[in-house]
Amino acid sequence: MASVTARGSALCAVSLLNFAFVFVSGVDFMRFVSFRAIYHNITGETTLCQDSIPWSVALRDSSVLQCLLVDVGLLALFVVQHSFLAWSPIKQALQAALGALNRTAYCFTTALALQILMRYWQPVTGAPCLWSVRHAPWSVWFPVLCFSLHFLCWAVICSILLIFDYPELMGIKQVYYQCLGLGDPLTHKSPGAQRLLAHLRHPVCLELGVVLWLLPTLSLDRLLLAGTLSAYLALAHSLDKQDLAYLCVRLNSRMQLLSEPHGGSIDVADDGSAKDK
Repeated sequence: MASVTARGSALCAVSLLNFAFVFVSGVDFMRFVSFRAIYHNITGETTLCQDSIPWSVALRDSSVLQCLLVDVGLLALFVVQHSFLAWSPIKQALQAALGALNRTAYCFTTALALQILMRYWQPVTGAPCLWSVRHAPWSVWFPVLCFSLHFLCWAVICSILLIFDYPELMGIKQVYYQCLGLGDPLTHKSPGAQRLLAHLRHPVCLELGVVLWLLPTLSLDRLLLAGTLSAYLALAHSLDKQDLAYLCVRLNSRMQLLSEPHGGSIDVADDGSAKDK
């Protein structure tokens, strides 16, 4: 029993340390993708582009091409990591080797790939901007509007992740269930929920799209980042009519729970249907 307890404690420690690393990486990603770009636009601290340089000249500039090449490599690293480890044969092999730490390892490598991308990302400052809001009064008010909408989107993203079983997404629940001898937490979900999670592991596509594209100034490297991540998010899920029907049923059941008088209660079945009790 002591060895089992020690093993469980070690698994919990690894899972919690990974959670801290993923959380810090998520905050860094918010600053990198969202608030740093808006802050630079408001203060003018960093030159984001050179509108005086024609596109024909900029696209032949070796420094511009070198920055783009580095950025493409960093994005390829993230996409390959995020897709290769989610590939079914690799996922099964890692599950057999790591057990309950499989999801923890996936989140750790994802956060590590993001840290590498953010640390070595090369801004392209020697090319024109795709757009730039520089004329008063919009040069002040539009960045403020962007900041407000970005803040709202990140708040929605965090809320959705919490509702979407955040401990299971981060790998904490898998370790907790193994320590209690309950098996994989996915097996305790309804078939409809398992099917939905298999088709939609990125439940915040719309909000991330707003954060990626809504900026006062869009530079060439930001276009590359936003375009690549948007395309990847669009291709990463495969929702169908059955998944949408399941979501609608679950939403209706929740609305019935909210509208039910305090004296009554409702049982929600695995298929999402609600029954009066």
